[in-house]
This record gives sequence, structure tokens and C-alpha cells, in this order.
Amino acid sequence: MKHSIRKSLLHWRSRLVPDELELGWMPFLFLGYLVFLFFPSVFPAVIGQSDRGVPYGLLGPTLASIAIFLPLYFLTYRSKGARAILCMLAIASLCLVLLPINAFANTYLIYAVAFAAFIDADLWRRLTWVIAMLSAFLVEILVLRIPLFVFALTAFISIAVFLANHFQVENSRKRVALKLSHDEVRRLAALAERERIGRDLHDLLGHTLSLIALKSELAGKLLARDTAAAHREIDEVSRVAREALSQVRDAVTGIRAAGLAAELASARQMLESDGVHFTYDLGDTELRTEQETVLAMVVREATTNIQRHARARRARVALEADSGFARLSISDDGHGNAIVSGNGLRGMRERVEAIGGSLAIDSERGRGTSVTIELPLDIAAAGEKSAGARPSLAGS
Repeated sequence: MKHSIRKSLLHWRSRLVPDELELGWMPFLFLGYLVFLFFPSVFPAVIGQSDRGVPYGLLGPTLASIAIFLPLYFLTYRSKGARAILCMLAIASLCLVLLPINAFANTYLIYAVAFAAFIDADLWRRLTWVIAMLSAFLVEILVLRIPLFVFALTAFISIAVFLANHFQVENSRKRVALKLSHDEVRRLAALAERERIGRDLHDLLGHTLSLIALKSELAGKLLARDTAAAHREIDEVSRVAREALSQVRDAVTGIRAAGLAAELASARQMLESDGVHFTYDLGDTELRTEQETVLAMVVREATTNIQRHARARRARVALEADSGFARLSISDDGHGNAIVSGNGLRGMRERVEAIGGSLAIDSERGRGTSVTIELPLDIAAAGEKSAGARPSLAGS
């Protein structure tokens, strides 16, 4: 039931405010400022009312203006170019129309100036629109003989809101440009990697396959007159083919290997976008390719669990070497829970133990979760440990 209600709310939110703007519920929270329009009704001694014969605080015109404002407000979020400018000016006009009977109609002008920061134009052109709207407001202030400090206060708030939105827009543009730059770097890196793989495979297999073809041809010629020599050549072909297969497997392992640093950078982006402060320290520990790949996969599984289940505010990953072992610790300050050995945990443990390491998990309700992996840095020790399970660091 709750899921369907939430889904429905998100659907209507996306229809009113495009998701690509990444504004969430903020546009709806900003509507709270409309409460200022009702101040003349709630507080009859509103600014200037005692000096004028015009009745203030009439609810009818104020409610009518809100009915006009709301469609314009949400339409502005979905508009660009000239249509966005027309919506902005229409909202500013609501201020000028309502001002004679509601001194707090300047609320609409502040909304209009706030939208001016999002117009697709340079800064000076947007500032020109702001000055034009404030100038029209000043003229009406003078005509209606409303105290000038109302204009001064409105202008101060409007310019502050405009500048805040302007810097938000600029930061958003920089983030988009940075993301495009990162995407281009990744594309070029992938292209360079494909070219490197092509060169390596050509260098690796070109000579070997030529040698196999030559020896196979020689074995065929020797088969009729020297069977023993032909068998030797065939055995040599078999040996060269096995060596080539081993080299290809090593090359593919290196290609498939996941980089720990890259995985941590990806985890940081995922967690911090979800409001989790994430730090990591890799030190200068030297790892073999298969060890780094396993640790990267463990980090991916553990940080995904943090993002989905932990409800943590902070998470940390640290790698250090101690007494011939590499120790990777992944901790968070989430709510913690009893450990249930599911497919993810079982898969992590199997990968670590397959290369002679051990994995331990410590999790208590209300005290967060800690995952510790230890791997032997010595190759011989790794082989011995993979043959027999090493005692776990903790009972888990």
C-alpha cells in the first residue's frame, strides 16, 4: 500500500516537474512562501493599510491569483526560451495586479525573479529582466504611495534569491560538463584499451600460430619418410599450442581484472549520491592481479549492501599490510543486524577463500557492520591456504 502511494506521488511529481532537473520535492516546498499572501487577512494592521481607503485582506482576489499562479509556476519548470520568459512575466504581472489590495503581493515578484535565473541566456540578459521587473514594481509602489522600504526589502530578497539560483545553475552546468568530460575520458580509455588488447593478442598469437603452421607442415612432410621425427614435430606443436593457450588465459585474466581503486571511486560516487559520507585509504600495499580482482568484487558487494540496507551516514574502506597479510576492512555506522548467509555473502566468502584468504563479518544492531578480509601476500602461503581453510577472524 505504501509502495503504491509513493509510486503514485513520484509519478505526479515527474508530471509537474521534469525528473531531469533533479530538483526532487524542492519546487513543492517553495510553494510554502504563498502563505505570506494571507498576512493582510490574518494581520489587519498591514503596512500602509491605515493610510489608504482601499480594503486590504480580501480573500477572493488572493485565492483567484493563486489559482492562476499554480499552473504558471509548474509550466515554467517545463518551459524553455520565449515560453519560459512569458510565464515569468505573467507571474510578475500577478504581483502588479494584486498589489493595490494586498501589500504582500510582492511574493509573486520574488518567484518571478527566482525563475529569471533559469532563463537560457547570458547573465546580463537575465539581470536586465530582473531590473525591468523591479522597475515596474517600483513605479507601482510610488503610484500607490506604499512605503519605499517595501521596495527595498523586496529588491534585496529578490536579488539574493536570483544570485543563489544563478550559482546553482552554474554549478549544475559545471557538473554536467565535468560528467561529459569524464565520459569522454572513459570512452578514450576504453578505445585505447581495445587497441592495446588487439596489439597484445597480435604479438602474442601471431608468432605462435605461424610457428604451429610451420611445424605442422613440416610434420606432414616427415610423416612419410621419418615417422619418429614427425612425432617429435607434432609433440612440439602440442607444446607450443599449450603454451599459447596458457598465455591467452593470462592475458584474458589481466583484461577481466577489476581495479580496486576504480571500484572504490565508483562506490564513493554511488554512496555519496545517497547521502553516505564515504572515505577510503589504499596505502601502498602491493597485490597480485587475482587478489585485487577479488577485493574489488567484495568491495562492490559490500558497498551495495551498505547503500541498500545499512541506512548508514558514514562508511570507510581501508587496506593495509601486516605480518605478510593484506587486510581490507569495510565498515559503516548503520543500524547493523544479525548476519544472514545469503548468495552475496556466500559468494564473497568463496572468492576470498579460493585464493587462500579469510573473510569475517561483525555486525551488531545499532552499532553498524564491519567486513574484514585477510589475504596472504606470499604466493606460496596463498597456495597452502587455498588447500586448507584458514581460521576465521571472527565467528561469523
